Amino acid sequence: MATLSVVNSMTLDGVIQAPAQADEDPSNGFTHGGWAAPYADTKMMEAMGAGVAGDGVLLIGRRTYDDFAAAWPKAPADNPFTKAMHDYRKYVVSSTLTEPLEWHNSTLLAGDAIGAVARLKDQLSGNITILGSGTLIRSLLPHNLIDTLTLLIHPLVLGAGIRMFDDDSFARLNLTKSTITDTGVVIATYEPAA
Repeated sequence: MATLSVVNSMTLDGVIQAPAQADEDPSNGFTHGGWAAPYADTKMMEAMGAGVAGDGVLLIGRRTYDDFAAAWPKAPADNPFTKAMHDYRKYVVSSTLTEPLEWHNSTLLAGDAIGAVARLKDQLSGNITILGSGTLIRSLLPHNLIDTLTLLIHPLVLGAGIRMFDDDSFARLNLTKSTITDTGVVIATYEPAA
């Protein structure tokens, strides 16, 4: 059975929308895109690399898939993540997409997300990583399908934007590891409490 790990950047007020680029996701009038870039440093890159290292299997929702599929195939070859993102096996949870998916090595998990992800965990071994995909994370967490959450918590409050957790989210978690980058980002790893 595979383990399912979340690796996500977020602000102190829980915003996960558009961390990488100014034009990444302007939905709902969001104007703070690219908020994570000023905080990047070696420790953060190591954490992101470790988060997606290993078996090279990603689980992402439709919106994250659309963003990644538009950006990563055109990313510079000297970016250390470009080849990895291209080569990873990508499982996409969506009720609106249809196969074939255009991005290399992508497989659609259609229908019931909870059942599809549970079956995927049973079929695979090693680690599956979720990047982005807030809606998917919020749907899986109450069903105990997420084994670890590594959150890169930036010292920034935006006051608006799509958040990691919504008003209906509930989970008891144990902090298992933490470090602070030179730019003040807290990298905290959590596991569900027993």
